[in-house]
Amino acid sequence: MSDTVLLDLGASQIFLFESNRSIEQRLTHAGITFSHLNGGNLPDDALLIVPQSPFDELVTVVDRLLGPGGCPWDKAQTHESLKKYLLEEAYEVIEAIDSGDEDKLVEELGDLLLQPVMHGQISHAAGGFDTNDAAEAIVEKLIRRHPHVFGDVNVADAEEVLRNWDQIKKTEKGEEPRSILAGVPKSMASLLRAHEVSKRAARVGFEWPDIDSVFDKLVEETNELKEALHGGDTKHIESELGDLLFTVVNLARWAKVEPEEALRTMVNRFTARFMRMEEIATVDLKTLTMAEWDELWLRAKADVG
Repeated sequence: MSDTVLLDLGASQIFLFESNRSIEQRLTHAGITFSHLNGGNLPDDALLIVPQSPFDELVTVVDRLLGPGGCPWDKAQTHESLKKYLLEEAYEVIEAIDSGDEDKLVEELGDLLLQPVMHGQISHAAGGFDTNDAAEAIVEKLIRRHPHVFGDVNVADAEEVLRNWDQIKKTEKGEEPRSILAGVPKSMASLLRAHEVSKRAARVGFEWPDIDSVFDKLVEETNELKEALHGGDTKHIESELGDLLFTVVNLARWAKVEPEEALRTMVNRFTARFMRMEEIATVDLKTLTMAEWDELWLRAKADVG
């Protein structure tokens, strides 16, 4: 963003191509009168202002932060250093969604939106791609992978959309068909990754015949974990616990429940109840008997749900 320059506009009239609160406030603050262009011809001596979209302004601000005389902290960032902030901002968006506070959601979505812009403009400053390239790539991909919307393909339901999506991915850019699991990031949180792997495997037929079979598998894996615990081999215990957790993920998929969401909601609920127990306890929690713990838990549950 360049330094502000005040122009001697003389008697010229200023018109705004469209209403823009930010620009209008700046013009008003500078004592400049303006009108909105609502059709018709523009006077010969008029100055027409075509405002940037808020997204374009964001890119401009980031370029200023990364450019000469910009912010030392922002200029020191790399794709690698920003990874943790991308995750943090995504989780804060989820928390804002859970809160039901739309103002908070707008704020957190803005924070999250900053991350891909930073990555794009960091690359652009080094002579690589920029934010527009990333936007162009996703637009092309969305059009290419939605032939039922932008083409003449007919689909019966959402499941057929997913099957077509997988097939299109396999044939893009002339690549040889890859495993249906190839696109699941290894860096994804394990519970999310397990759910995605399970869904994809099921799409090509690697599936139990019914949910009762999943419950049978749950019992089997529970028994195997018990045996491993009796054996005391840590690696074996870890392996069997993993099998049990993966079975639970499959059970969630059959129940049409997102396991990550279910666990996150449960942990939030447990946290609220436990913190309430801490508030209402009249003695040190470490001194409570099992019966006293149960009584305190029921009181907390009644208070916070």
